[in-house]
This record gives sequence, structure tokens and C-alpha cells, in this order.
Amino acid sequence: MTAFRRAPADILAELETLRAGDAPTHGGRVLSYVYDSGMPELDELAAAAARLVQPVNGLDPTTFTSVAAMESGLVGFARRVFHGEDEAGGVVVGSVTSGGTESCLLAVKSARDVWRSARAGTPRTPRLVAPVTVHAAFHKAAEYFGLALDLVPVDPDTGTLMPAAIEERLGDDVALVVMSAPSYPFASLDPVSDVAAICGARGIALHVDACIGGFALAFWPHDLPAWDLAVPGVTSLSADLHKYGYAPKGVSVLLTRGRDRQRHQYFATTGWPGYPVVNPTMAGSKPAGPLAAAWSIAEALGEAGFADLTARAAHATEALRTVVEGIEGLRVVGDPTGPLFAVATDDAVAPERRVDPHHWADAARGSGWFLQLQPGMVQADGTRLPHTTHLTVTPVTEGAVPELAAALVAAADAVRGEPPVDGGALLAGLAAQLPGGLDALAAASDGLDSDAAASLLGAFGLLGGDGAGGALPDRLAPVLALVEALPGPLTERLLVELLARVVEPRG
Repeated sequence: MTAFRRAPADILAELETLRAGDAPTHGGRVLSYVYDSGMPELDELAAAAARLVQPVNGLDPTTFTSVAAMESGLVGFARRVFHGEDEAGGVVVGSVTSGGTESCLLAVKSARDVWRSARAGTPRTPRLVAPVTVHAAFHKAAEYFGLALDLVPVDPDTGTLMPAAIEERLGDDVALVVMSAPSYPFASLDPVSDVAAICGARGIALHVDACIGGFALAFWPHDLPAWDLAVPGVTSLSADLHKYGYAPKGVSVLLTRGRDRQRHQYFATTGWPGYPVVNPTMAGSKPAGPLAAAWSIAEALGEAGFADLTARAAHATEALRTVVEGIEGLRVVGDPTGPLFAVATDDAVAPERRVDPHHWADAARGSGWFLQLQPGMVQADGTRLPHTTHLTVTPVTEGAVPELAAALVAAADAVRGEPPVDGGALLAGLAAQLPGGLDALAAASDGLDSDAAASLLGAFGLLGGDGAGGALPDRLAPVLALVEALPGPLTERLLVELLARVVEPRG
């Protein structure tokens, strides 16, 4: 019998200690990243289901037939709730993926390949047209698959998009248009029906990214404009089950109208001496655990259970929006749809009564509530989107509303009148400590090596003296101010270095 190097009990005890340093995943104190149903029995069901299929390889559903059965059931459930069972516009088929990013990548790959197949031999680069609020996964997809990303500005006050702004960008080189339902930054519901009609008349594919809110909007207790596969002209739709499907990470579904189109998603080769490789997703070998967990939860809850959980999230969202709208100096951005919203400074009040959303989030974090800070940005038309704080609301939040509301009000009172961090001034002060000053910073993104990037991070207080990744500062407002002030390529290079250093082995 093989001897263990360490006792399993000791390993698990260390893991428990490591987990104690994480933000809490249950109870509603983290209003991003985690989606707590508030039902421990669902977590137990998911864990038991995943354990049953722990040795299974999702690579081959002909060998592991449970994978085929669960994927068929889960895609069928998604097709039903997203109104894809009417075959008038082509049968809707789908795949279960590892998460929203993979679903989005595959939708873009399919669109690119369909576009290329209709224009064999063209030297042109296909375009992906989307509002600037589209998820960053589409930036990644455009980069990975060689499309030009054409981002359309939105209303800086509301985050909403006019259909005409999309229409004027369309041409024969457009492989895909993407609408969000809703967008992550501001929870705006893009005008899916109007844009679908525009795209349909031109034979251009339209993808609806419902990754964050799809399984909530499908059961939303209030009427919404049509946004899913019920809309003619919607070519594909993505929605994450590890968000408002309450499954563990990572599992998502990508639905596509038309078998022939969906087959472009696949990779297949017999060009090597091993077994024929046929993959509907980016991964080959893959765990069946997230699939089993999501399938089990969908089977347990059914439509009625999802509707009940969504109603709880909707009630909590409405209550929190009312709280925020009653805080002098803050405003909810636009007219958000679904269980999420963004908060900005209310510039209509006097400066001494304004509340900076980043200071507000830092103050709330000090009392144990984790809100998500979002940087502002300048759009291509020169208008500026405000920096905001984002709240994602889950069913468990309903029971936490009284305590959270009090914390949000107290946090606003604590920072009211405090001006936003001046990123430019902060940057100038830091640059003064560096050889070459601001000029050196401006040129730094070109050819910046890892050691130089680590030195900059150290100057910004984001790395320890030994270059190892450490905890972020207690206050994130200055960090976000630097993100806004630094040139985009340099910010991205530094963030890559930060994340890479965080997971480097020590010593």
C-alpha cells in the first residue's frame, strides 16, 4: 500500500485554513462572483451529484453515456425556458460548456466559420459588432479567433443602446452582432428585438449574451421586452448555470438555432494515429461534475423552483434599489433589468453632498460587505462612462436586506463629500519615484518585461518587497483610480503581472 506523504486530515485542515482567508461564499455578503440560492440542500445535492461522476471523463459521451443523458436533459431545459422549442426558425440545439467565456468563444467561432464558408478565399477580416458594455469575453473571442471588434458607444447616463447605432455599423464584413440580456456593467437590457429585425433583414447573425442573468430573466416576475429565442433572428444564446442556475463553477449552456450552424462549433480530426478527436467545446477531457450538479439542480427545482428563487432575488433587488435611490449623493445607473445594478455619483447634488461609489464600496467592505468597483472609461465618441460600484443580488440577499441596507447607508454617510481619488495626481506622485517619470510610464507598455512590471507594481503598493503577490490594499478606490489614469495597454500588462505573481510558487 502506498504511504501518504501527509495525513489526509492534515491536508484538509490546511485547506480549511486557506478557505478561511477567502471572501464568504454564502450568506449574501459578497455581491459579485458567487450566486447563493440560500438553500443548503441544493449545495448538498450538487456535491453528491458531482461526487458520483468524479471519475467520469466528459470527453466521450458514447463511452460515458450518463454525460449524454445529462447534457441532453440540461440543454432541453434551457431550450424550453428560453423559448427555443418552436422550430419555425430552425431547430434549436445546444452544448454544455465550462462557463460563459467558453460559450461566448464558441458562439464567435461558429459565426466566424459560417462567415468564412460563405466567402471562401476572401482576405477580409470579419467584424464583431457590439455595444461597449458587451462582456470582456467577446474581446477575448475576437482576439483568439481573428475578428475585428467594433464597439458601439452607449448612453453615458443610462448605459442603454440605440438600435440605429448598431445599424449604421453593419456591412458585409460583419460576422456577428452581440446583444446583452442584460449587460454586466449596468444591467441594461439591449434592444434585442429591434436589432434582430435589422440583422435579419441583412442576413447577419445575432448572439444574445444572457450569461449573467439569463436564468433569472427567464423567470422574472415582471414583464420584459422579448429578448430570447422567441425573437426571430436571434441566432444563438448563452446563459450560465453557475450563476442563476445555482450550480457550482463552471457550467454554462450555448444554444444555437440550426443544426448546420451549430456544427461549425465543433473541432474534429482524424489526422493523427490515435483515436478520432471530436470536441464540441474548447476542452477535450473535462470533468462531468459541474454538468451533473447543474442537471441535478434543474431536475430538483424545475420551473416552479426557479421562479420562486428568482422572485426572492427580484424582491431583494427592488428593496436595495430603493435604499440606494434614497441615499443622497448616489444614483442607480439607468433602468437596470434583472437582479443586478450599478451605482454612480449623483452629480445633480452639491459636491459636498456627493458620494463617490468607490469610497462607498471601500467603506462597505470595512463593515464586511463586498461590492464590486468598476472603472470609468472614455468611449470612442469621446463621452465618458462613469466609474461605478456594481451589486449582484441573489436569493439569499433577501434575508440580509435589513443589515445590508443599514451598512450601505452608514457607508455613504461616512464618505459623503469626500472627492474621488484623483488618478492623475496619484499617478504623477508615483511616477516621480521612477526613473524617467511619466514619460517612462507612458512608454512602459512596449516591451515591459516581468521584472520591470513587478517594480512598477511594487511602486504602486500592489506587490510585496520580494515581488510575491500579496493581498490587495484595504482601500481599492486608489487602485481603480490608477486603472483609469494609466494607459490601457500598460494597465493590462501590469494586471497580467499581478495575477501571474499571485500564483507563483514562493521561494
